Amino acid sequence: MNIRLAGDLQSDSIVDGTGVRTVIWTQGCGHHCPNCHNPGTWDFDGGEEVDVDDVIDRINDLECQDGITFSGGDPFYQPAACAVIAKAIRKTKMNIWCYTGFTFEQLLKMSKKDKAIMDFLKNIDVLVDGLFIQRLHSYNLKFRGSSNQRIIDVTKSLKNNKIVLAKLDEYEESSNFGRYDKKGLYI
Repeated sequence: MNIRLAGDLQSDSIVDGTGVRTVIWTQGCGHHCPNCHNPGTWDFDGGEEVDVDDVIDRINDLECQDGITFSGGDPFYQPAACAVIAKAIRKTKMNIWCYTGFTFEQLLKMSKKDKAIMDFLKNIDVLVDGLFIQRLHSYNLKFRGSSNQRIIDVTKSLKNNKIVLAKLDEYEESSNFGRYDKKGLYI
């Protein structure tokens, strides 16, 4: 199975989730958010096709990384390939974050028609959901571009059948990331 990537894996990121992470930049996005920070990933025919086993091998060779982040583009345009990779990551001690322009609710609805979406969701620890909205952008936000986006604990949300916001201190030794209100907006 192949996955279309926008570029090489990026190690040592400290802005795409808690800790030191490696980012998998997927290619293809239909959201086309105005002022997107990565419009080069929109084209579904761009980037390069890579065998998922090659991606998994590279992840298994990583050192000194706390987690893996799926970003893009939007990883949920390639849920089957991302699910295979995420399941392999589960065998490591790294946690998994994913950024998507879809909301969690949209993904649940979409998963009724595409089983791969739920397979991928079940292997994600933290989901940052929602479109980037320029008028809601703030540099004070941690790990998201606009205040409508939520940082969701996927495991607890699926178990409880409702959105449960992630407690970032569960993923980072320091809980010095600020506070969130009941809607998940950074205070």
